[in-house]
Amino acid sequence: MMSLFSAESITFETPIAMLMACHDRVRQYAELTLKLAQYLIKDGADSKAQDAAASILRYFDVAAPLHHEDEDLDLFPLLSHYGDAELQALIASVSAEHETLALLWQDVRSYLIPLAAGHGEILPLALAREFASLYPAHADLEEARIYPCAEKLLDTPTLAAMGQRMAERRTNSPAEDEIL
Repeated sequence: MMSLFSAESITFETPIAMLMACHDRVRQYAELTLKLAQYLIKDGADSKAQDAAASILRYFDVAAPLHHEDEDLDLFPLLSHYGDAELQALIASVSAEHETLALLWQDVRSYLIPLAAGHGEILPLALAREFASLYPAHADLEEARIYPCAEKLLDTPTLAAMGQRMAERRTNSPAEDEIL
């Protein structure tokens, strides 16, 4: 896990480090989703639960889609261009997982919206477990198998241009504190 002190030095000038920082946040909010489901069983949908639901919604509605765009629109096409057939197949598989994760998020989201508004009472534990497991596993796979290829195959100007596009994507983001 990333140190809080090193997070201050991560910028869009180092796009792979920025993507990894986003993965740290994905893991944090995916874990919070599971903790919320467990909390609801024990303590109910109080103001703490409502705040947690709102935080998870904000992150996965704003930052996660931007992160997937960073990969699907920038990183993956670049790597597919320079990589071999094995890397291209891996990228196709991981990119398809983005669609699966987006659908899973919509299921989770359908419970979080009423919770955050003070009208919901549950988040199914099995659904929260699945979400808290699949999202971090996806991030782990990208970090282990794809991101190292980016550092090997992409030169500094290419990475800098990618980082610039990532930053531009966030220029009009509604939640600047959640843009990683």
